[in-house]
Amino acid sequence: MADAEYITDVVVVGGGGSGLAAAISAVELGRDAILIEKNPFVGGSTIRSIGTISATATPHQIRKSIKDNPDEHFEDLGKFNEKVMRNQRSSDNLALRRILVDNVNDSLRWLMSLGVVFYGPTPEPPHRKPRMHNVMPNSRAYGHFLEKRARAVGVDLRTERRAQRFLRDGNRVTGVECVTPDGRIERYIARGGVILTSGDYSASPELKMQFGTPGDARIGATNPTNTGDGHSMAMEIGARVINGHILLTVVRFIAPPKSLIHSLPPWPALTNFMTWSLENMPAWLLRPFIMSFLTTVLAVSPELFKSGAIMVNKRGERFSDELDQPVYPLSERPDQTGYIILDDVIAKKFSAFPHFVSTAPGIAYAYIPDYVRSRADVARKAGTLAELARKIGIDPKVLETTVAERNAAVGMKFPPLTQPPFYALGPMRCFVNLTDGGLAINERFEVLDQDDAAIEGLFAAGSAGQGGLVLEGHGHHLGWAFTSGRLAGRNAAYRVSSKCEL
Repeated sequence: MADAEYITDVVVVGGGGSGLAAAISAVELGRDAILIEKNPFVGGSTIRSIGTISATATPHQIRKSIKDNPDEHFEDLGKFNEKVMRNQRSSDNLALRRILVDNVNDSLRWLMSLGVVFYGPTPEPPHRKPRMHNVMPNSRAYGHFLEKRARAVGVDLRTERRAQRFLRDGNRVTGVECVTPDGRIERYIARGGVILTSGDYSASPELKMQFGTPGDARIGATNPTNTGDGHSMAMEIGARVINGHILLTVVRFIAPPKSLIHSLPPWPALTNFMTWSLENMPAWLLRPFIMSFLTTVLAVSPELFKSGAIMVNKRGERFSDELDQPVYPLSERPDQTGYIILDDVIAKKFSAFPHFVSTAPGIAYAYIPDYVRSRADVARKAGTLAELARKIGIDPKVLETTVAERNAAVGMKFPPLTQPPFYALGPMRCFVNLTDGGLAINERFEVLDQDDAAIEGLFAAGSAGQGGLVLEGHGHHLGWAFTSGRLAGRNAAYRVSSKCEL
């Protein structure tokens, strides 16, 4: 028995970028919409992202006389996807890829109309043209402007409601049941449809175990609230997941409690000044500011290990072959914490392009000197290994023994770590940034059952509705979130008619 019941045209489950876009689109077509979000605020993984969107024929490309089109984007996205499809035996949904590249331009322009400011476009091979558009001043701008628009057009935002099951009339989904923090049960009934935009399952050990490996299940998530609730609810009524085994796992620094770049508000004067500065000011003037961002949120390039750097645990011991996905052995450590050790030869190599430690796509690259200067909490330098060990709280004799054994290893592919000063980067932790397993959907964003028949009344978008679409490369996940959300919102809104009134 529900404590309260609400009837509307469209119910959206999940308040990230795709959910906000879906609800806004439905209301802009004259429908009523209620958006359910389990967190106290909206934004989801979108406001935790780097913030890039890859698109063609944009105002930014046109202004720079870059001739580009969706057909070339379609082909280049396939080049990004080749490696993951080959290594992980995955399929790709070409129909959804076509929808993405044909419509992401409109999504970017729509975001700009709401007040979002982008810098770019910037290159990323194998894109044949610069296509990445970087949000200013940070990804929180998406949440700010989308929430502002949602409230302005009349979307009913209901936070701190956790969806727990779909309501059905026969095989048709009619709504969703939610629970509040105080245990009250609320039912939300949709005349047109329910749109599932609940994100991925990167924070669900059970779903990562089901679709991936025990190693995946051990690793924590960048967004700890992505617990896969929507996936589980949909599978309970017959939906299926495609490419559930594809996860993006990374080793990265533990972010400081506060970051200047993430606290900047998306004020027009500020974002326009930042964009102008990036396009016109010398790079050396901007490096201190940009590096505070780069060295806070990004993963470490595996090229460090390919050049001879090693990873040790908190006892100073090596625990894996660094060239063979160190994220999994690191996840087996009780504290899942490690440090990267390198000498001056490697440090000098990673002090200039193209050998960078981390990168924010298209904006700048971070090198060893940037970490030493900007992140004293994660970058230490010392004249001896013993001194370095003491700085990071490791037994000096253990670290010296570890490096000596590595240097003496038979068949070693790299020069020995012998040239002072020595450097330690860390502590590092392993994370699942995202999972690409999405519910099977058709080109109308309707969720499909085991027989590929549409589950009437249920739509999905964003990570929940990725439908087998492979999204390698920067800027494609966000592009899909906004594009699929807007289109799913339209389709659910069009479904509202006298035939489906309750």
